[in-house]
Amino acid sequence: MKKRLLVYPLILINIFLFYQFGRGIWYPIAIKFMGKKTVTEVINTYSEPTLEKLAPLFSKEGITYPPKNLALVAFKDTNILELWASNEDSKYKLITSYPIKAASGDLGPKLREGDRQVPEGIYKIIGFNPNSSYHLSMKLNYPNEFDLKHAETEGRSEPGTNIFIHGRAVSIGCLAMGDPAIEQLFSLVYATGRENTTVLISPTDPSKNKLVVPNNSPRWTGDLYQNIEAHYQKVNSKYNKSRHRTASLPAA
Repeated sequence: MKKRLLVYPLILINIFLFYQFGRGIWYPIAIKFMGKKTVTEVINTYSEPTLEKLAPLFSKEGITYPPKNLALVAFKDTNILELWASNEDSKYKLITSYPIKAASGDLGPKLREGDRQVPEGIYKIIGFNPNSSYHLSMKLNYPNEFDLKHAETEGRSEPGTNIFIHGRAVSIGCLAMGDPAIEQLFSLVYATGRENTTVLISPTDPSKNKLVVPNNSPRWTGDLYQNIEAHYQKVNSKYNKSRHRTASLPAA
C-alpha cells in the first residue's frame, strides 16, 4: 500500500513533466487527430480581442492601430519584452511590455546548435506557425547575415536555427511569452506586417545599463553590441548613447 502511495505521485509528476517539456514529441502526433489550424483561422480568433486590448494603448500614445512600424525589444537579463510602435512619419513610442515567461542560456550571443542560448542581435520575423507545439509561434531569421558571417569566419558550420517567439512557459533558446501574450503579438505582427516589424534582442536595457561583453565571448561581440545600441537608439529616441557605452572585457 505504501509503495502505491509513492508510485502514483511519481506517475502524475512524470505525466505533467512530459506534458510540459515533451510537447515537441506528443503534440505533432496529437494535432494529426485534432486537425491543423490555418493562420487565417488563428487571426479570426484572436484579432478582435487583441484590438480591444491594445488599441486603447496605441491611441494613448498617438499611434494608429495597426501601426506603420513595430519593434519588439527583448532584454535578456530582466526577461522583459517591450512593444514599441510608430506612425509613418513619427518617432517610436513605448506601447506596453510583457514578461518573458522562459528563456534559456546566459548573456552573450548564440554560437552553435544545442548551446541553449537565446541569440542577441537585430532580427526579422520570417514565418507564422499556427500549429506550434507551444500554442502559437513566430520564427526569427536567426542566423542572420551578421551571425552567418562570423560563423563562417570561425569555422562554425552549425550556428543553430529554429529560434522562435512562442507561447507556453518553456524554452530552449527561444522566447516563451505565455499564451495570452503570444496571441496578442501574433495578431499584432500579422496586422502590421512582418516586413514592418523588427525584433531586437539585447543582453540588457541600453538606456539603464552598459552592454558589457561577457568573458570568453568572441571578439566581435563588441561590434554586435554597438549594432544593438545603434538600433535601440533608432527605437528609443530619448536614449543617450554616450551615457552607456559598450564596455569590453577580455574575449576569447
